[in-house]
Amino acid sequence: MPVRGIRGAITIEEDKPEEIKEATQYLLSRILAVNPELAPEDIASVLFTVTPDIRSDYPARSARELGWTQVPLLCTQEIPVPNGLPKCIRLLIHWNTEIGPSCITHMYLRGAEVLRPDLKNKAHSQ
Repeated sequence: MPVRGIRGAITIEEDKPEEIKEATQYLLSRILAVNPELAPEDIASVLFTVTPDIRSDYPARSARELGWTQVPLLCTQEIPVPNGLPKCIRLLIHWNTEIGPSCITHMYLRGAEVLRPDLKNKAHSQ
């Protein structure tokens, strides 16, 4: 079975655990809503990255609180690119699926749309 990637990103206003939790869970809920075939048991792993200005909590903890207890999750830090988007949580979901790449919807929210302007029409931003 092929492994497909689902990309997503969201920004927060302040580096606070409650903001990281809310933003991460909102991003995951939107990804699940626009990719209804996605189920946690079909996820091979999820890689979360955060910009260097986010240090108060792990986004993976927020996924665990949603019930993703059997999904391998990993958090790491984005490279500090000059003029990069600040306070940004990114993710890459590795999904075991027969669904083709053109049928997968990626999600960029709350200012993170600038990361992938080529997906703007498909990425239902909010």
